[in-house]
Amino acid sequence: MLKKVLPLSGILSLRFLGLFLVLPVLSAYALHMKGSTPLLVGIIVGGYALTQAIFQLPFGLMSDKIGRKPTIAVGLIIFFIGSVIAASTHDIYWLMAGRFLQGAGAIGSVIVAMISDLVEENVRGKAMAMMGSSIALSFAAAMILGPILGGHFGVNTLFWIAAILAILAVGMLFTNVPNPPKIRHIYHNTSTTSDILKDTNLSSMILIDGMQKGLMTMAFVIIPIILTSHTFDWSKTDLWKAYVPAMILGLIAMGPAAVFGEKYNKPRQIFLVSILLFVLAFIIMGFTHSGFIFVLGVVSFFLGFNMMEPLVQSMISKFAKVHQRGAALGIANSFSYFMTFIGGTAAGLLLNYTDREVLGSVTAIVALLWFAWTYTKLQNPTQHSHLYLPESEVDMDKLNNLEGEHIAEWYINDTEKLVVVKYVTAKIAEEDVKAMIMPNAKH
Repeated sequence: MLKKVLPLSGILSLRFLGLFLVLPVLSAYALHMKGSTPLLVGIIVGGYALTQAIFQLPFGLMSDKIGRKPTIAVGLIIFFIGSVIAASTHDIYWLMAGRFLQGAGAIGSVIVAMISDLVEENVRGKAMAMMGSSIALSFAAAMILGPILGGHFGVNTLFWIAAILAILAVGMLFTNVPNPPKIRHIYHNTSTTSDILKDTNLSSMILIDGMQKGLMTMAFVIIPIILTSHTFDWSKTDLWKAYVPAMILGLIAMGPAAVFGEKYNKPRQIFLVSILLFVLAFIIMGFTHSGFIFVLGVVSFFLGFNMMEPLVQSMISKFAKVHQRGAALGIANSFSYFMTFIGGTAAGLLLNYTDREVLGSVTAIVALLWFAWTYTKLQNPTQHSHLYLPESEVDMDKLNNLEGEHIAEWYINDTEKLVVVKYVTAKIAEEDVKAMIMPNAKH
């Protein structure tokens, strides 16, 4: 699994590292450009996510027609062009254009789909958690490196670094990523894509993904602006003093949260604790006049964010059926990117017309409503097992009629000539599943 997942996770991590590097300092940098307003700054911080949301579906469709690898390469090239434009300009509108182009290379769902193609169903949750962890590590590295490099060499340098990372990712794509097997997904007559939004667990996970990303851009609009304002009067080169301890503690919390969520199947509890940490973070950042307490608010935010990050994609993958997975991840990614844009824009609007106290209060109230939804709607995932049988040993007529309360789904791996049946571990035994689909077996 590692040889299949690590290269793709690495590509996604390099791309996200390029996007995240500028986040800790971008709002303070853009606010001092000619013609800048808090609203324009918010759009610039979250602007990449709007084009991400728009182009998720076109890139997904393109990957089905021309293949995953060429599609990922096209996305990385667009990201490279956007990074070069942002690095080369001192005009706020060209900076905005560069950020929009960075997001237009929307390859996230394509990479997730390719991981799903490459990795067996029974370890796919671990693969998604590994991918989420790699993004979280990129986020952590960016929070440490961004303020230091941006403060000493300028924010333009961070965009040049992003362009270089895009080229490295293209090289990794064509030298380290294997070709995916051909999977024949079996569609149940009683299941449609619309079921994704009707499923309260999936809809709750889509909401969690979107809210987490929306609050992220809100935080990255207000943290640099407030710390460098007259209230605290920090310089941009001092911002690392807030981000580094927050990221270190966030990384420490990420491991136990991932273990508790995945191994002990308690992701719901992790999400609820994380949401409360978000509430605390925005109340502190909205009201405190102490630099030390403000940093504690930043720490609270990063704890909540990092505890969630390794689990989100994995849980969506677990709740969705195999033929829904691409659509579910696509909807979730599109919504999360849309919310990323909304978060930055909302923070800019609130700072433009009100103050940070109002921003902190409004955000905390919204997060509390989110907590109430998650508490009442989300359940921990049902634990499943997987039966793998050679296609030659299966009665295809029996397989085609395989339905049951405790049979989650089944599909055929045409490359390896395997039939895969996913069933509820606590409700049905492996031998009973075999009896349902093997020749001359009685059930």
